[in-house]
Amino acid sequence: MALRQHRLPRFWLAITLGSVAIGVGGVYWWERQLPSRIERAAATGRLDDCLRYGDQLEALSGLPVRSPQERGRCQRQRAAQLWQAKQWDSALSLQRQLVHSSVANASDRQHLKQWQVSLRQQAMSSFEAGDLNGALAALVPLGEGPRGDGHSLGDELTETWNRNRVQLQRAEQLTAQARWWEALDALNRIDHPWWQRRSADVRRRLEQGMSTLKGAEREHEAHGDLPHGVDPQKLDRIVQQHIAAGMNEWKAFETACRQLGGRVVEAGPETTCQP
Repeated sequence: MALRQHRLPRFWLAITLGSVAIGVGGVYWWERQLPSRIERAAATGRLDDCLRYGDQLEALSGLPVRSPQERGRCQRQRAAQLWQAKQWDSALSLQRQLVHSSVANASDRQHLKQWQVSLRQQAMSSFEAGDLNGALAALVPLGEGPRGDGHSLGDELTETWNRNRVQLQRAEQLTAQARWWEALDALNRIDHPWWQRRSADVRRRLEQGMSTLKGAEREHEAHGDLPHGVDPQKLDRIVQQHIAAGMNEWKAFETACRQLGGRVVEAGPETTCQP
């Protein structure tokens, strides 16, 4: 009985060592197979297999792939396929790996540069056409997507888009209030082609309103200056009080006019407070 107990650990030890040896031998055998598999995959156009075998060989050996030309050919072709499929992020990532490898050539670097320029142009075309999301998506693979710190191209496009949107909203509000000159100033600040087209209806309404105003202005010139319907000195004093309290000039004028029971009347470039 004691003899059997003594031999049992040796038996399990032999099994364990044998399993380890088999495992190590299997890994060594597979590592030896990988270079030829890379070559065959590259030759037959099985690009994903070629790249996968290359990754496995690097992981097993801890050294660069011993068939770098074949691996480079696979990366080159696969990157082109991904680009044609509009998988720009994956295409650029693979092309960058190729450019930083030992088998990169001038053509590889030129392709990477061309793709980057193409994506940037696509982003700007989408932006000008009114597709902000499409523009930002095209910038992400370039590392130029919105970051929120104001330093990326994506941030700049977003800021321009929002500024134009706000100016159009302001122009619409001012036009509805018949504040023609302020509305015209807001419209003239819109510098994005898509938002300029969106503002065409507001500009037409503004031009109609200003055309009516010009008729009133001609009548005003025929009859002389329009007098203020409220006490100018009292009006000015209240306006200055509001400005001193932090109110802007136009708002101060409107508020003071209402306080004195009047209403703001625009006659061309002149604005008066009439009862």
